[in-house]
Amino acid sequence: MSVPENALTNHEVTVCLSGGAILGPYNATWSRDEGGDVRELVREYDGYLQGEKQHRFKFHLHDAYTNTVHTLILNFDQVTGICDHVRLKSPLNK
Repeated sequence: MSVPENALTNHEVTVCLSGGAILGPYNATWSRDEGGDVRELVREYDGYLQGEKQHRFKFHLHDAYTNTVHTLILNFDQVTGICDHVRLKSPLNK
């Protein structure tokens, strides 16, 4: 199944911290035309795990369901994992 790059995707993001604490899950929506840092959060953390220096610390997750924004300020030294569960729109539900 191919999803267009500008398609709206609905994410459920959970952040696991050192010591066992969990942040989330947060609903977040991303598309090329609508803001949100959900994909950048995952990309930045993936780069950090591969040895890159953390460049960003603040991420805004836009929740289209409740029309709110979750702001996460994270030090990746304290993050043990990020789960990004993505619900893709079905081609039949355009």
